[in-house]
Amino acid sequence: MLDARGHPAVMLQRALVIVCASVLATCASSPVPSRRAPNVVLIVADDLGWGELGCYGQRKIRTPRIDALAAEGVRFTQFYAGAPVCAPSRCVLLTGKHNGHGAVRDNFEVQPEGQLDLPSSEVTLAEVLRERGYATGCFGKWGLSAPDTEGHPNAQGFDEFFGYICQRQAHDFYPDHLWRNRERVELDRAQYSHDLVADAALAFVREQREQPFFLYVPFTIPHLALQVPEDSLAAYSGAWEDPPYEGGKGYKPHPTPRAAYAAMVTRMDRDVGRIVDLLAELELADDTLVLFTSDNGPTYDRVGGSDSDFFESTAGLRGFKGSVYEGGLRVPLVARWPGRARAGFTCALPCAFVDLFATIASECGAAAPTVNDGIALGAALRDPSVATRARPLYWELAGYGGQQAARVGDWKAVRREMRKGNEAIELYDLATDVGETRDLASQRPDVLARLREVLEREHVDAPLFPLTKTQK
Repeated sequence: MLDARGHPAVMLQRALVIVCASVLATCASSPVPSRRAPNVVLIVADDLGWGELGCYGQRKIRTPRIDALAAEGVRFTQFYAGAPVCAPSRCVLLTGKHNGHGAVRDNFEVQPEGQLDLPSSEVTLAEVLRERGYATGCFGKWGLSAPDTEGHPNAQGFDEFFGYICQRQAHDFYPDHLWRNRERVELDRAQYSHDLVADAALAFVREQREQPFFLYVPFTIPHLALQVPEDSLAAYSGAWEDPPYEGGKGYKPHPTPRAAYAAMVTRMDRDVGRIVDLLAELELADDTLVLFTSDNGPTYDRVGGSDSDFFESTAGLRGFKGSVYEGGLRVPLVARWPGRARAGFTCALPCAFVDLFATIASECGAAAPTVNDGIALGAALRDPSVATRARPLYWELAGYGGQQAARVGDWKAVRREMRKGNEAIELYDLATDVGETRDLASQRPDVLARLREVLEREHVDAPLFPLTKTQK
């Protein structure tokens, strides 16, 4: 019983205070578990058009696994590649610099095997993440060096590489060799290179599952040639009228080219699903940002057996690969990150390859280089409706006659045939004319002047990549 003065109660309170203080002290001295640094899986298709996925309106080609990623994450509707052709687009992706002052601004083949080097002075996303303790792997098509030079993936921040060093060699899905790091791996020409690359990417995830990793998978599909194993081709056999492609100009023939193209895309989709399934199996899904995109728009119609018109590969956009019109630049971007990216949302923010460096570095706690032209898209992942952009988007390409393009808000400027002396700038309002059919340059001189200033400011002359006939 308690007495009238309550002494037992006071003693009990003091005892409780001592016990609580002891518990708090123990908790304070014990390490608090922290969420592991996120993994990043960046998958880049080769020449996949904006309209070639089901989640972007495709009706003939089946892409259920990528469509599921879009349903579970954020689908970007105004996302752009770094350039309208392979090498400069990949340079933008890996360096965060647009190709107005990037190191590689066009495809540039070197003999006997390879492309112009990405200079060792460039800071790549892989280098930045490796400094943060990430395991880094690249599996697929590189296209930014020869086999043993300063631009090699192992010299640019990647611990592991397997695939094609040379873009030209990647035109064959049954090559006589691939590269594992700096070692040439001989093949018997019965092995489908895409499958080997996918298996290597999966092996990397298994090997590195105990630590944060950056997995970059630049698949070669659906870049030509039209080649796919029979088990995938059978799924589209007889689906449409499909006149044979006879080949020529370095491209391989195929008896059913439409079926082959669709089957290639669906096989790639299957392997995207295999990567996602492995993340789930290893209980890494919640800790992994998965991004899927394409390096540029679809190949121009009827080249190498392609049929971009039949598949509506640009979904009505003007131009194809090699063009700075929307069809050459606008590509899919799907981002899935359970619990961190808003599931089932779309984001209409204009953004591009140049932004992925800043985004990934920021989400991984790494610092982007001082010279970086992108913005971090973390806000767009978490709440797509509030994301904004102040920086313009800029592209140029010395090839295909010399071209420039810039986008500010909904306005886009295009300049073509610069190597022939053309100085005229076209102006389009993408909010009302996404097909770029109505040139408003003469009607909106105020906007034209603002975009002209962007075109002039963002370009720095590069001797290897002259934009005009007078540039040295």
